[in-house]
Amino acid sequence: MPENKKFAVCLSFDFDAISLRIGSFKQVTPTEVSRGEFGAVGVARILDLLDKHQIKGTFFVPGHTAEVYPDLVLEIHKRGHEVAHHNYLHEVPFDLTLAQERKIIKKGVDILEDLIGERPLGYRAPAWKPGWDTMKILLSEGFLYDSSMMANDYLPYKIRVGDSYVRGNYRFGKQSSLIEVPVAWNLDDFPYFEHIPGYPGSGLRSGSDALENWIGDFDYMRANVPGGVYSMAFHPQVTGRGHRMLVLEKLIEHLKLHDDVWFARTIDVVKACITG
Repeated sequence: MPENKKFAVCLSFDFDAISLRIGSFKQVTPTEVSRGEFGAVGVARILDLLDKHQIKGTFFVPGHTAEVYPDLVLEIHKRGHEVAHHNYLHEVPFDLTLAQERKIIKKGVDILEDLIGERPLGYRAPAWKPGWDTMKILLSEGFLYDSSMMANDYLPYKIRVGDSYVRGNYRFGKQSSLIEVPVAWNLDDFPYFEHIPGYPGSGLRSGSDALENWIGDFDYMRANVPGGVYSMAFHPQVTGRGHRMLVLEKLIEHLKLHDDVWFARTIDVVKACITG
């Protein structure tokens, strides 16, 4: 890490927009689609907040979002944030065949590269459900990291890739060069805030509940881990709404109280891991 920094903070944002609704959720009513459209409003607010605090983050962008909102994705890139890969129409990899997944990942890569002029080096599986062969595909496409799994909480690790699942027996395979920047549901805004019709009690929790948990996880890392990465996952269509923006800013203000914290894009942390 940079000199005098012991902990990295990676603020990431899954800019799903409409793709989540019409892709993973198969929701095509006008109201549900409009909930996805709100992601564009949320992104604009989040970009301004990050500028205010001079923080660079990572935006995981489906190819469909880049097609529908090219100007916003270009603005994300223009302001110095990382644009990473999030499939095309928010397809869940575990539900795909190998051929389907290869096609979707390559399609997303081509769309993002054509738009911003750079190949994405990071990937996040929608719903955090990579398939057994996802990591092989990422390696073949030149990705440096994934951010979808949960084998650690504060320490990135090298992903094992091989014959992953044979007749019900999990085979760990061999350690690869692909870095995992781990995630966790407790460090995600969606479970706390997003209301899903038909699921009583889902979402719409108090912002103070989420903030207490997020600060608690950060404070535990600083007190118990010699050096680590605090990786948060937000969704602009979720956190972009009024009181949740206040929660995000309060979290940032708490993180900034500590001089040994490095706010970094996920790709910057990964490159630091690779170079040692």
